[in-house]
Amino acid sequence: MKPQQVQPVMVHKRYRIEIHDLTHDGEGVGRHEGFTVFVPDAIPGDVVLARVTSVKKSYARAVVEEILVKSPQRMIPICPTAEWCGGCQLAQMAYKQQLVWKERYVREALARLGKVQAQVLPIIGMELPEGYRNKAEFAVGMVDGQSVVGFYQKGSHRIVDIDYCRIQYSLTNKALQSVKRALVELGGAPSSGLRHVVIKVSFSNHTVMVIFVTRGRELPYTEQLLSRLREDVPELVSVYQNVNPHNTVVVFGDESRLLWGKPYIVEQIGALKYAISPRSFFQVNPIQAKMLYDLVKEAAALTGRETIWDLYCGTGSIGLYLADGAHAVVGVESVADAVIDARLNAKLNGITNARFITGKAEEVAPQLVREGLQPDVVIVDPPRKGCEAGLLETINAVAVPRLVYVSCNPATLARDLGVLADYGYQVEYVQPVDMFPDTAHVECVTLMSKVEK
Repeated sequence: MKPQQVQPVMVHKRYRIEIHDLTHDGEGVGRHEGFTVFVPDAIPGDVVLARVTSVKKSYARAVVEEILVKSPQRMIPICPTAEWCGGCQLAQMAYKQQLVWKERYVREALARLGKVQAQVLPIIGMELPEGYRNKAEFAVGMVDGQSVVGFYQKGSHRIVDIDYCRIQYSLTNKALQSVKRALVELGGAPSSGLRHVVIKVSFSNHTVMVIFVTRGRELPYTEQLLSRLREDVPELVSVYQNVNPHNTVVVFGDESRLLWGKPYIVEQIGALKYAISPRSFFQVNPIQAKMLYDLVKEAAALTGRETIWDLYCGTGSIGLYLADGAHAVVGVESVADAVIDARLNAKLNGITNARFITGKAEEVAPQLVREGLQPDVVIVDPPRKGCEAGLLETINAVAVPRLVYVSCNPATLARDLGVLADYGYQVEYVQPVDMFPDTAHVECVTLMSKVEK
């Protein structure tokens, strides 16, 4: 019997750790006597005094007690609550270095996890990496008899009270401050029934939607809240109440009702208009969304004769963006509300060559094959878990000539590209796009083509 390995670190003890890398979610990686230690809020080049909080068989976790040597890439976060909020994992890293790390992470994920040899193009970043988000979900609570509105601290249920978030669009911060002002004026009374305040904005039209998410059907002092919002935020066009009585981490419940104004706000990307309702998904960064959609259009190389499958299509934003260059677009999405929005968006733009089907992509795609609807281009934009194995099998079965894979997770992208490579698909290129500056997330547009094995 082998002797039990003794880890060289102990819980509550402090160690000098040199940070040499980042994890996929932006945590610093260092070693003590060859033993891996993960340290949030530390970046490569830092030397920190870290206190160990937990020890596992092959790694430990620690928190920074003191920065002994600052990385040349370390900067003071502009956001006053960055240290506590945890939403911007890379806020302390210079933006150019964030881009370097994200591009390297994509390259390493493809090689290590997917065993894929691919041309990774230089990452496309933002000229001004702030004020880019069009949606915010603020938690609401009471602390010492006072209302607090903000984000949950990472790894806890503690709400970090904020007045301003630098990555949110200016109108979002304006609406947030109005809500907080109203809660103070009302003595915090509505807070007992409120769970979240969700704010959505349109960059192109400079308009705002506010959604109050409540535990029950009652929203105390509704008229006063509406009055304060309308007075403070002339750009307000829509206010909803959403009811979520369930004890869950999911923000929205099933029931939404319009309290005031229009049923949706409208965003414009290029020449297309998109209706955004309370529960509809839309790209969080509309500035980079146009860049992303243009990259997909370029990869699709449309001539006007193609039939496109747009799988995991959400509200149809990508498929509709490509519709004017295609013969037909068929979108598939499992969320029924999103399909309703996709059809509305098609109508809003006068697009008649796109149809949308409710269902799981891996189940609907084989049915499309049985109907004889052969695609010339397939676009997949799956959630973070990537594509289902059955869908990849169907893509292989139809032998689609061009496959455009839009990914928000390089790890699952690498896995799926490895499977598709075994099916005879060749990666032409991978284009990383930074949709979320100051965070560890990176988007990729990948073009694959079918080759003879």
